[in-house]
Amino acid sequence: MKDWISEDSLVIGGHKLQSRFLFGTGRFPSPAVLQESLEASGSEVITFAVRRVNLESVEDDSVLQHFEDRSIIYLPNTSGARTAEEAVRIAHLAREAGLGNWIKVEISGDHRTLLPEPIETLRATEQLAKEGFIVLPYTSDDPMLCRRLEEAGASAIMPGGSPIGSGLGLLNPYNLGLITEQAGVPVIIDAGIGSAKDAAEAMELGADGILANTPIAKAQDPVMMARAFRLAIEAGRLAKLAGRIPKKRYASASSDWAGSLFEAAAGSGGEQ
Repeated sequence: MKDWISEDSLVIGGHKLQSRFLFGTGRFPSPAVLQESLEASGSEVITFAVRRVNLESVEDDSVLQHFEDRSIIYLPNTSGARTAEEAVRIAHLAREAGLGNWIKVEISGDHRTLLPEPIETLRATEQLAKEGFIVLPYTSDDPMLCRRLEEAGASAIMPGGSPIGSGLGLLNPYNLGLITEQAGVPVIIDAGIGSAKDAAEAMELGADGILANTPIAKAQDPVMMARAFRLAIEAGRLAKLAGRIPKKRYASASSDWAGSLFEAAAGSGGEQ
């Protein structure tokens, strides 16, 4: 059987990734559980809020010191920013501290929903892309806004399935499907996913990857849940590539009245 997973890479900003799971590092019960969960996930990209990192001593930071021995890509995010200017400043600080040039633009416009502020997100994406950053903006599930972010230079777009940390799953699969159909860059579903089922559904809709944190960190067994997400993402991707059957309003027998070809062949001793 062909090994589809190993041959089906995700490419973001020229970087080839074997895993389609981007891993959030917050809210875990302990550093040990975080490390074990990351290992179980198979992820090659971790995200974290820059405001949680000691930029003056990154090598000794309590969050990052646990990943020193891993070949991993840092995806710092601008969580806490309210304007494009704030997000750009955070991105500069992260790059100057040696965290690389990947940045997740996250600009919230409402403290209750934490939904992204569209105009400021677009402004920050455009400026940072011009400055050579690999920009992954967190956005709403608006197909037109996602198109504009791609045109502004985003290396991937990250629409939310539902509000951050809500666990509500995919509230608007129709829009997410439209976004994946039109996108010329990878689409990473970010925010609101509550279970492995949601991750598989997103991948079947055509998403290129999943970013998740809370459903792993707050699970009763985070390590087991990380493994479940890894398998669900792979299964959803394979199902998308395989091509599902069309939906029908009524039943359709799996064999006709004359029987299947295999049954007919068996009845005649295999002779033709």
